[in-house]
Amino acid sequence: MNNSESENTGPGQDAADEVAATSTAGEEQAPEPEETVADADSDLPPEPAPEPMAEQVDEGAELAKAKDQLLRTVAEMENVRRRAQRDVENAHKFAVEKLLSDLLPVVDSLEKAEEAAKSMDNAASMAEGIGLSLKLFVSILEKAGVVMIDPFGEPFDPQLHEAMAMVPNPDTEPNTVMDVMQRGYTLNGRLVRAAKVIVVKGE
Repeated sequence: MNNSESENTGPGQDAADEVAATSTAGEEQAPEPEETVADADSDLPPEPAPEPMAEQVDEGAELAKAKDQLLRTVAEMENVRRRAQRDVENAHKFAVEKLLSDLLPVVDSLEKAEEAAKSMDNAASMAEGIGLSLKLFVSILEKAGVVMIDPFGEPFDPQLHEAMAMVPNPDTEPNTVMDVMQRGYTLNGRLVRAAKVIVVKGE
């Protein structure tokens, strides 16, 4: 070893090398600044709310459709029940309608017999007997819901009367029934036969 190398490796040189090593180690160990989670999140836009899945939407639509169909079915069943109940009531009310149509000519015959008996000599007792039979027969019909239409002197009603002729009559109001040729009948409020009448003709 020569004198120049011994001088470079003296105590001063050792201190300088130690300071340089310490500075280098400090630079290598200095941590880099890191962003915090809060700072990173603050720079991001807010996440949108998750959209419902297509399957959930389909299930909701199917449920609403099924509920609507159920309500329609219940309403239809109620309508069917009401129609059936009304049909049964009508069947009870008007079951004798055909029979009534067959019996009405009998009433007409008794009426004519009563009129003929009154016009005969010494036939008052016969007319009285026929009249009693007629009243009994009409009373039986009334119990079955049959009501006689005898509109003499009443205003003409096309819903219940059938005008067979129109005759002027200055002593009676126009459109008034002045004669009943054949009485009409209703069954529980339903017209079975209109009354055949003669109506006063208006001016």
